[in-house]
Amino acid sequence: QVQVVESGGGLVQPGGSLRLDCAASGSIVSINTMGWYRQTPGKQRELVAQIISDGTTNYADSVKGRFTISRDNAKNTVALQMNSLKPEDTAVYYCNADVQINRFWTTFQRYWGQGTQVTVSS
Repeated sequence: QVQVVESGGGLVQPGGSLRLDCAASGSIVSINTMGWYRQTPGKQRELVAQIISDGTTNYADSVKGRFTISRDNAKNTVALQMNSLKPEDTAVYYCNADVQINRFWTTFQRYWGQGTQVTVSS
């Protein structure tokens, strides 16, 4: 079993900053990609940022230059530093991890956290 747990959401004023943290634990052999998605009511979940184990990153155009994703491979953690927040960043943010759980097969299964609410409002 693999657990993915997010923390760090909350209420922040426009222009402010917030950091989200996520930790994966359990029967983990390795993790390939870790990432953050977000979702608002009535809309599909969308990619915010993702980072591969070699450090390669990918960002949604809407957050480039404002958000930074980082990870600690040894601790199986990923963080999202969000600066210059806008009201349109308000959403539930979900962490995911593509995990290898069997050391004999290099296949990866995606696990999701429960989500954390980020609200940007004055």
